[in-house]
Amino acid sequence: MTTERAAIPATADEREMLRGYLDFHRATLAMKCEGLTDDELRRQSMPPSTLSLLGLVRHMAEVERSWFRRIVAGEDVPLVWSDSFDFQVAYDVRGADRQEAFDAWRAEIEHARRIEAAVESLDVLAYDRRKNQTVSLRMVMLHMIHEYARHNGHADFLREGIDGTVGV
Repeated sequence: MTTERAAIPATADEREMLRGYLDFHRATLAMKCEGLTDDELRRQSMPPSTLSLLGLVRHMAEVERSWFRRIVAGEDVPLVWSDSFDFQVAYDVRGADRQEAFDAWRAEIEHARRIEAAVESLDVLAYDRRKNQTVSLRMVMLHMIHEYARHNGHADFLREGIDGTVGV
């Protein structure tokens, strides 16, 4: 499967711009993982870090779920891989199933898109129980772009270490 990245609109309203950047970064992570074996996806950066591309995919499934389903939509759902809300559990890929990880990530992205599209304005507020603060959909979208951009930088280094592929 070859991932296509849609061009980020050069002129659009704020919401379309945020959607464009978020989808661009989602596609970038998928592209960083393409063509790799299960072992390559599990390859860790360097001790003591457990960072791997498969771990990043699992982590981003948790992040998508937490921000969009738990916070914006107010759903009472657990994290995918941790009952104790420990986001670090997703990075432990020993025995992790590649298909399960990518299916969960894609499913959470679809939930996020549906939830975001249903919210009437970027100014709509939601409550983050973990941090005991009110946040806007705008903040959530910006945070998600930041989260992906940061981890895509990690993915760049991980991929280069695996097979020398840079850019994308």
